Amino acid sequence: MRLHKLYHRLTLFTLSSPLSLPSNPSLLPLAPPLILTLRRRTSPNFTSMSTSRFHHLAPLAAVPAENSAGGTSNGSVSSYSTADSSTDYEALGVGYRVPPPEIRDIVDAPPVPALSFSPHRDKIIFLKRRSLPPLTELARPEEKLAGLRIDGYCNSRSRMSFYTGLGIHQILPDGTLGPEVEIHGFPEGAKINFVTWSPDARHLSFSIRVNEEDNNSSKLRVWVADVETGKARPLFQSPDVHLNAVFDNYVWVDNSTLLVCTIPLSRGAPPKKPLVPGGPKIQSNEQKNIVQVRTFQDLLKDEYDEDLFDYYATSQLVLASLDGTIKDFGPPAVYTSMDPSPDEKYIMISSMHRPYSYIVPCGRFPKKVELWSADGKFIRELCDLPLAEDIPITSSSVRKGMRSINWRADKPSTLYWVETQDGGDAKVEISPRDIIYSQPAEPLEGEQPVILHKLDLRYGGISWCDDSLAFVYESWYKTRRIKTWVVSPGSEDVTPRILFDRSSEDVYSDPGSPMMRRTKAGTYIIAKIKKGSDEGRYIILNGSGATPEGNIPFLDLFNINTGNKERIWESDKEKYFETVVALMSDQEEGDLQLDRLKILTSKESKTENTQYYFVSWPDKKIVQLTNFPHPYPQLASLQKEMIRYQRKDGVQLTATLYLPPGYNPSTDGPLPCLVWSYPGEFKSKDAASQVRGSPNEFAGIGSTSALLWLARRFAILSGPTIPIIGEGEVEANDSYVEQLVASAEAAVEEVIRRGVAHPKKIAVGGHSYGAFMTANLLAHAPHLFCCGIARSGAYNRTLTPFGFQNEDRTLWEATNTYVEMSPFMSANKIKKPILLIHGEEDNNPGTLTMQSDRFFNALKGHGALSRLVILPYESHGYSARESIMHVLWETGRWLHKYCVSNTSDAGEDNDTGTVKENISKGTTDAESKVVAASGGGSKEVSDLEHEESHSLPRSSL
Repeated sequence: MRLHKLYHRLTLFTLSSPLSLPSNPSLLPLAPPLILTLRRRTSPNFTSMSTSRFHHLAPLAAVPAENSAGGTSNGSVSSYSTADSSTDYEALGVGYRVPPPEIRDIVDAPPVPALSFSPHRDKIIFLKRRSLPPLTELARPEEKLAGLRIDGYCNSRSRMSFYTGLGIHQILPDGTLGPEVEIHGFPEGAKINFVTWSPDARHLSFSIRVNEEDNNSSKLRVWVADVETGKARPLFQSPDVHLNAVFDNYVWVDNSTLLVCTIPLSRGAPPKKPLVPGGPKIQSNEQKNIVQVRTFQDLLKDEYDEDLFDYYATSQLVLASLDGTIKDFGPPAVYTSMDPSPDEKYIMISSMHRPYSYIVPCGRFPKKVELWSADGKFIRELCDLPLAEDIPITSSSVRKGMRSINWRADKPSTLYWVETQDGGDAKVEISPRDIIYSQPAEPLEGEQPVILHKLDLRYGGISWCDDSLAFVYESWYKTRRIKTWVVSPGSEDVTPRILFDRSSEDVYSDPGSPMMRRTKAGTYIIAKIKKGSDEGRYIILNGSGATPEGNIPFLDLFNINTGNKERIWESDKEKYFETVVALMSDQEEGDLQLDRLKILTSKESKTENTQYYFVSWPDKKIVQLTNFPHPYPQLASLQKEMIRYQRKDGVQLTATLYLPPGYNPSTDGPLPCLVWSYPGEFKSKDAASQVRGSPNEFAGIGSTSALLWLARRFAILSGPTIPIIGEGEVEANDSYVEQLVASAEAAVEEVIRRGVAHPKKIAVGGHSYGAFMTANLLAHAPHLFCCGIARSGAYNRTLTPFGFQNEDRTLWEATNTYVEMSPFMSANKIKKPILLIHGEEDNNPGTLTMQSDRFFNALKGHGALSRLVILPYESHGYSARESIMHVLWETGRWLHKYCVSNTSDAGEDNDTGTVKENISKGTTDAESKVVAASGGGSKEVSDLEHEESHSLPRSSL
């Protein structure tokens, strides 16, 4: 997908929302979560479950929100309280439960709409959304094929979310919004997806689906709406033409014509699985090829799966005009993308074909890229790439042959692409490593592609401007090096030069990215700025502005020729966190005048939720565009502070400390504390010590965020940096456990020193790699935490033998590292209570549900106090309201029982003593190893990827 197309589709928020299913209560009953609990030093009871032990919930429509979480109508729902939190719910099948109202109210708060601006910047769509979906939507059948999950009823990706309504506002001359024009004319209750503006902004296209219980009407149909009147109608007059949304869906070819992926009208019923297989399943490597792949899921298994994949993924492309004219475009095939040229004369079509693979997902299947005219005539084949099962697992390795084929954004119909010179293998030393080529859509006879640039690192993209200016990016993960080149695409005699050469981890040195402007062709190019009568070549760099005090976003007027900068805008660093979203003054062709600049910004503070503003030059006049209500006013006065502290080896760490509204440490004393984090890797100590994020960012609280527990009077240490540093040729994971423990101990020491956390009541938790972290900390640092919560994690790295996270070595190359990093191998050391939660249908590479099953069995085999909750129908993240409410109930119960009510010494079950005693002694054994490994210097720590980045408001207790 070309850059301008991506930018257009993701104008402000994603318009084509992925993943969420339509409901069909008749399909499957709601299954309660599978729960296994084992108390330490007690014998597990594996008596059979009776059906009466399963409590199902009533449907949301039938039961008041405060008493329900969805399900069948004859069940019961309860939230934990002081009384029932202390009760042992260790029998299997306790049914779905809900957390207390102060948690529930925050999660059920209505979401704010998503926004999208028209191509002319004169209108804005408010895309209305609903709150959490019921479990019946996740229970819909899905086909797991070639790394995809497909809803056969809709013929789309399964679990697609949707919009419930569309409202268009005119942006008035003073910057305010006119009255809403509601898009109307489609059936009531329609689920809306894939909202797209026409190039001239006169129409909107979108898909709808209606009756999910009817196989035919549950399929998606394409609709168009007149922007001025809001009146919508089907694009196709025939009700039998449906959208195939397994891959791409549709694209505007010009102002009045769309190219649509449709389900072939000749398609019959799905292929039936043979009762008796035609033969054994055989895979062979008699050629002794070296093929190493990561742990992918939902792969094809046999010929029947191949036929089923073809059945759902095959599309017939159709050209459809707004006047009702339709025309088939090419033969049926598994089309994956459609990309019109900027001048609307050509369309680049990508498809995949057999032979398929049983060991890699469809992204590596054979791929064909062709060029067609906009009226449906085949012109030429650009490439036909073979099956790519052998892409090395080493970071920065890529597929062989042509890749990243796109249209130049600044030309009518010029193609460019990249070809690797190292066979795609990052371990091969060669110069150049990548070559960028360019060629007209229809080259003259004998005209060869032009070499645009040669790269010694891996190609990372191009920002186009014109024949005199483009930025070319290259990077190398192993060294974290990133370079930006200035090239003149139309001048062979102008030598490319390096503009920026830096470490991608060094956020303090990040100069920012060029601001892009929209062209009349609908593409996005670098905006050239005219500063009065100055003849210099200027652009605007939009930067995050990372500093030791936090991020202070900025705009710099940058002279391409001299490198001189002038700061023309900066975020308010005292109270607010502001960012620049987009240029709004790009309607006219040519250079943009600095004194007529207009931008869209977002603005928020610790207690004020995000709103959007227009800022106009020369006086930088500010006009507020939105006025969204506070999503959780009960936590509006929460306390937030970005704190800094130091690891024993000298690495500077950061975290965000949240405290409940009205909390006073001098009068209220220390609180129970939840530490929620996610480790990261770095190549330098200095980069690991840098501050990321802003202390003024709004505490946005997601449905499973740790910040929800502010409403239960917890202190929350969110995202403490857990950097795993490997400088030079040193592999970071070889000292993973030591660095992990040292980072966690520094964090715990800091919250105890501040007097906000009770040393006996500090819990640790995380999701995915954060769950892996949690289990390791309970195994190797039991003196720090009273209990742990691990969600959707992987615990045995021998089950991911060809790499995981950023580990490029295989199990056989780094056996000790794989074993020592696996908390499964240290299950006998875990003495503190651990709650394991996992989606039954986890499709994330490496985090199979089996990981939690086997880890729980290992814990059980050593008498560890543990509990395993398997959520039916849920994937790596959790979606359904019933599931999320139950996760929060389980989490709340665990925290109340093993954290709030904990009266044992923090050092119980080990000989290391209390937390304070361990801290006062200096380094632990693990920390001593870190100091020794680093020669007493600081070990680099990586910044955290927050899986739960939103904080929650507090309701009245």
